[in-house]
Amino acid sequence: MYGGDEVSAIVVDLGSHTCKAGYAGEDAPKAVFPSVIGAVDGVEAMDMDVDSTKANSEDSKTESEKEKGKRKLYVGSQALSYRRDHMEVLSPIKDGIVSDWDLVDNIWEHAFRSCLMIDPKEHPMLLAEPPLNSQQQREKAAELMFEKYKVPALFMAKNPVLTSFATGRATSLVVDCGGGSTTISPVHDGYVLQKAVVSSPLGGEFLTDCLLKSLESKGIKIKPRYSFKRKEIRAGEFQVEDVDIPDTTESYKLFCQRMIVGDIKDSICRVPDTPYDDKSYSNIPTTSYELPDGQTLEIGADRFKVPDVMFNPSIVQTIPGMEKYADMIPSVRGLPHMVMESINKCDVDIRRELYSSILLAGGTSSMQQLKERLEKDLVEESPHSARVKVLASGNTTERRFSVWIGGSILASLGSFQQMWFSNSEYEEHGASYIQRKCP
Repeated sequence: MYGGDEVSAIVVDLGSHTCKAGYAGEDAPKAVFPSVIGAVDGVEAMDMDVDSTKANSEDSKTESEKEKGKRKLYVGSQALSYRRDHMEVLSPIKDGIVSDWDLVDNIWEHAFRSCLMIDPKEHPMLLAEPPLNSQQQREKAAELMFEKYKVPALFMAKNPVLTSFATGRATSLVVDCGGGSTTISPVHDGYVLQKAVVSSPLGGEFLTDCLLKSLESKGIKIKPRYSFKRKEIRAGEFQVEDVDIPDTTESYKLFCQRMIVGDIKDSICRVPDTPYDDKSYSNIPTTSYELPDGQTLEIGADRFKVPDVMFNPSIVQTIPGMEKYADMIPSVRGLPHMVMESINKCDVDIRRELYSSILLAGGTSSMQQLKERLEKDLVEESPHSARVKVLASGNTTERRFSVWIGGSILASLGSFQQMWFSNSEYEEHGASYIQRKCP
């Protein structure tokens, strides 16, 4: 089935932190929004509508609200930034695998209808999926796409393969540092070597939590944007007063704090050149960061300590408040060791090639100095015959969206058009045929 040049495919990459969607053939996704959903249970949703219609009369058109089993769901950055009583923040993805299809459905719906303003009936869909996705998960996604959205054609491609295509390679070792986890997958001639995929639960959100706990242990309160008012007393001088909002859920408060701390992490954290230890980093010069409520933070050792967790997970035990992860940490290895482990699980003949094309992808990989440190550690650890080369696009946007960009390239190739899993094939063979069409 050839879609012709008029109808462009839609590429969707639903990650654990953000959802990226847009048209194939473009160089960046049109819609980028958090892949979490605000949910208000039925009874409270009834009372709340009265207040929110007043406050949100101009916004309410943009929100995709659904009465699903008496709960009201809010998707998208705009809908989530408005605080609502009793609104819980739910994530559809646990450990890289979808756990709640109802929420995923709403996220897709929001991406198609509210962000891209398209009718899915008219566009082929390319979905990015994690490398260790199960057959059951793929069939479920295919079923939803064909039955509910009635798409004309579908293709599911693995994240690492798309990242590899985005840099124009068919063989590489993809180190994908995402929001919820870090996955290392060898790609050979455009296929993932499943048996050698290594993953760990240390992703961007874990680092954000480490930083949040570390700041809280020093007595710094991160106040979410909704919990205070700023009044200008004199020109340029503000007075901050707290606003008491009893009905805000714990999960929404955490979501807002993570947004703020995530920004602190992105702006000032950097990976240390040598393994972190308290002694040598105790008198490091501090960097300042101004919080939304006007207080200025001076952050010293933490800006090196938190990112180093990626390389040396045992540091987590020295961060107050992270005790609940203590039993998980011994089983988690640092990045360089995971890379080595993954390469050693591969066939001997391709190891040299993998060492020389290690690709960094995902939002967390754009942390300053991550590439240099990973390369340095790997050169020390790897066999001498191997030439280690860590490649990362200098452009942060490209690293963040590399999976989406790869999908955009793939779906717009002329030679790819015969690969689509079409609606007619679905009607004939059923969902399980996706295993044959998208290996």
